[in-house]
Amino acid sequence: MCGRFSLDVSIDVLIERYKAIKSMEEFKLPDEIFPTNTVPIVINKDNIQLSMMKWGFMPEFTKKPIINARAETADIKPLFRNSFYNKRCLVPATSFFEWENLDGKKIKRRISVKEENIFSLAGLYNIFRDKNGQEQESFTIITTDANEDMKKIHHRMPVILPKEMEEYWLDINFRNLDTLKSMMKPYDGEIIIV
Repeated sequence: MCGRFSLDVSIDVLIERYKAIKSMEEFKLPDEIFPTNTVPIVINKDNIQLSMMKWGFMPEFTKKPIINARAETADIKPLFRNSFYNKRCLVPATSFFEWENLDGKKIKRRISVKEENIFSLAGLYNIFRDKNGQEQESFTIITTDANEDMKKIHHRMPVILPKEMEEYWLDINFRNLDTLKSMMKPYDGEIIIV
């Protein structure tokens, strides 16, 4: 599960990193991003752009936001299937958090990617109607099995996309299921856990 992350950079850094068009004003994010926070994500609507969206799918049948989608079923579960094929996004992050259980005590750990100031979590987005009938775009983060380093802390981790795969992930015309599924694997690069 991925229940918190951070993004400690400016909009200009994000625009440069993702070669995105500027589509929003400067923003100030909290040190830790929680479910239901509104944050910048990267989408492809005729061009690469940043878009502010709320974290957590909120379909009518749920009271709590659905913040994660499992890599194993994202392409087939009714809630995620349309987004998997038509609305994939990148969720920029500088770290994510997980809690390690040590002798009955939970210890918060910050996880980052070695030699990557900003990395991309695989995400899906969609439009839902809130309780007032207003349309609201929101996103969810895809999780997969933990890699060897993460297994010490938790059995799941967010899908971290290699830079060379980001373009394919964002391209909704790219529909090779085998390749898309192969992107949603445990991260094989080096992570830093503190």
